[in-house]
Amino acid sequence: MKKIAFSLTALALGLAAMTAQAQERIRVGFMSPVTGPQAANGVDNRDGVLLAIKEINAKGVKIGGKPVVFELDINDDGADPKQGVQIAQSLSDKKIKFVMGPYNSGVTMPAARVLNDSDIVVLTVASNPKITEMGYNNLFRIGASDNQLGTKMATYAAQDLKIKTVAVIDDRTAYGQGVAREFTEQAKRLGVKVVASEFTTDKATDFSSILTNIRASKADAVFYGGYSPQGGPLLKQMRALGISGPLLGGDGICSSETANLSQISGDLNTFCTQGGSMLDRSDKGQKFAQRYRAEYKRDPLTYAAAFYDGMHMLAAAIESTQSTDTKKVVQAIANGT
Repeated sequence: MKKIAFSLTALALGLAAMTAQAQERIRVGFMSPVTGPQAANGVDNRDGVLLAIKEINAKGVKIGGKPVVFELDINDDGADPKQGVQIAQSLSDKKIKFVMGPYNSGVTMPAARVLNDSDIVVLTVASNPKITEMGYNNLFRIGASDNQLGTKMATYAAQDLKIKTVAVIDDRTAYGQGVAREFTEQAKRLGVKVVASEFTTDKATDFSSILTNIRASKADAVFYGGYSPQGGPLLKQMRALGISGPLLGGDGICSSETANLSQISGDLNTFCTQGGSMLDRSDKGQKFAQRYRAEYKRDPLTYAAAFYDGMHMLAAAIESTQSTDTKKVVQAIANGT
């Protein structure tokens, strides 16, 4: 009996090995800050992709009649442009053909050059308008651009909030400068006066000096071009200095992290713009949020849904073309097939 049992086990293992060998593995690169101040957003992005891959693999995808399995090659760029370029080169060396990310505009702009030269398909949420003006046919934006985010926020501030004067702060990143510039230009077109312009960094923790200047300007509102790790403390320090007007921003502060880091309970009096429909206002969005919570026991942040959708879109393009040839996949994505 033992001999038979052993033989059956060996046979089963052999079949499993043969099945595994028959499956082609498609490795998809991932770039985002999964450590450091912006880690919450980077992890959120990663988990959106991983949830999509889990669903895609469970459903099953075949190319040329053979099953394929998607895998994620996770890379922490730390929101650092130099690190992003190094990762882009590493992904090229690994012969990876597809990349989800980067998250930050400042990382995407230099990394995209390396990725494009390596004929790698890139799906990014980076919002600086220049990114899709660089002439890289392999690069797709799967979120809103700064000219949409900044312009909409300025329009809402002027027409709905009735803001007459505003102070503008940006964190000197490509994203922060881009969204602040678009906000400022639209605000001026709508008759809103910019009474103070200040700068900080994406690593700052103390905003007392620039907020003292802003308080003296008596601005009705403060616009911040930057991310939640600074947006939350900025809001906290605004209130501590008696600046009670609304904090405005782009999608970089559209996260529960802003509220958490501000340590303010109740109404934050904070407004932000975000691309796409809100998850709780669409049937598909609600279903995604439910699946995300079930998988990770927490709510999705700003871009998990975009990374999730982007991964499904990439898999659909590969399946529809029955190929991992980047030129065919790019054409399929561009055609919406």
